[in-house]
Amino acid sequence: MVSVARLALVLAPAALSLAGCAMPDRVAPTMPTTAPVPAPVPAAHQTRILDGTAAAQLMRNAGVTLQWIDWNTRGTAHARDDGGVIRLTASQNSSTGPGRLWLDGTVTEIGADYFIFSGTIRIVDTPDAGRKCEATRTDWRFAVTQSRPYWRLRTFEWCDGLTDYIDIYKPANPR
Repeated sequence: MVSVARLALVLAPAALSLAGCAMPDRVAPTMPTTAPVPAPVPAAHQTRILDGTAAAQLMRNAGVTLQWIDWNTRGTAHARDDGGVIRLTASQNSSTGPGRLWLDGTVTEIGADYFIFSGTIRIVDTPDAGRKCEATRTDWRFAVTQSRPYWRLRTFEWCDGLTDYIDIYKPANPR
């Protein structure tokens, strides 16, 4: 068994050499420094996909309509995967006047017959010149009803009492 006194004698030279590093007239050597690594930017919550087929259909959608503008000439809707977050932008412009529909945001959840959109919806100059409706929400619900080939915004009278039918169409080939 080693005694405490004997251990102190063995460790004394190492302790003395280290103690010299702490003397005020000596400068401790510095380690090379590197630029700090920035903290990762928190990503938006990933889209909760409850039905892969519906998600694939939304990614390949066939456009958007607002009944005030035109049922037959669809605007464009672009859905894209951005690191697990489905981003959705859509617009439709009237060919006979200033009317315009615009959507921009993310899909937070998608199920077999619905999706939840978090973002801004804007309707301008339709059905009447001067009308402007714009709202940003996290709970816009689009749903398929009666086996229709589109998801329809289920919040109908969200602006000024007029009923707005905003439809995002499923692709013709559902795959």
